[in-house]
Amino acid sequence: MFADRERYLYRKRQLVEVICQLRFPTILSISAREPAEFQEGIRQDFPQYKRLQEQPGPKVTGGPGNFRLEEAQSVTNYQFLSEDGRWKVNLTNNFIALATPAYTQWEDFAAKLDLVLAQFIPTYKPAYFERVGLRFINVISRKALDLEGVPFRDLIQPGFLGLLGEEDVNETAFARSGQDVEMALSGGCRVKLHAGPGLIQRGQVKDSEVKFILDNDVFMQGKLPMNQVAPALNTVHIQADRLFAGAITKELHEAMEPELL
Repeated sequence: MFADRERYLYRKRQLVEVICQLRFPTILSISAREPAEFQEGIRQDFPQYKRLQEQPGPKVTGGPGNFRLEEAQSVTNYQFLSEDGRWKVNLTNNFIALATPAYTQWEDFAAKLDLVLAQFIPTYKPAYFERVGLRFINVISRKALDLEGVPFRDLIQPGFLGLLGEEDVNETAFARSGQDVEMALSGGCRVKLHAGPGLIQRGQVKDSEVKFILDNDVFMQGKLPMNQVAPALNTVHIQADRLFAGAITKELHEAMEPELL
């Protein structure tokens, strides 16, 4: 399920988004005033700015016979975007995140993240990070890879398919088939994994092609001091890479046109 391998850059990668999120104990000053100093440090790479006011869903509190819904406080989410809009930083009073659909390789992503954290840490001085995570969302299109007609069981390893991997079952018979798993990995990491076929909707347009979604959120949690953030992120990346390598077959690997790094 988790494969060690050499690292590859895929010419036909199926990643739709990569997100790194770092959570920290609440810093009230972030939501109390505009993050002008932070913006100035990253403005050359992220010149566009938006301020969003988000309303989380209500929380269920109490116990049996006394359940009640409590409205959550609104959250100020500061957004900083690259000129082309393909790289985005989100800052709230308890997390900072970097996201992109334009991921190529870890070193390039990590360089962008270093720039953001080099400004964030001295500006807001978080006591520690509570959670460090990397989320890789792959949406595998057989059409884009010239694999139309090839069943998913030839492209995805059995452990990620469930009943969809059975030889005597036609995948068109399934109205829904997916797995949602949380489990421990080596190196002190955990993963929240969703794997299964689905239809993707972008805005008001729903894609008619059934694609295979492999959504891996690999993370470490606990009190992580500043000097442990880079090693933690490298460990999380290694585990995420091993997980993806263990999920795909040789046929899918070759269809994505790998180049050895």
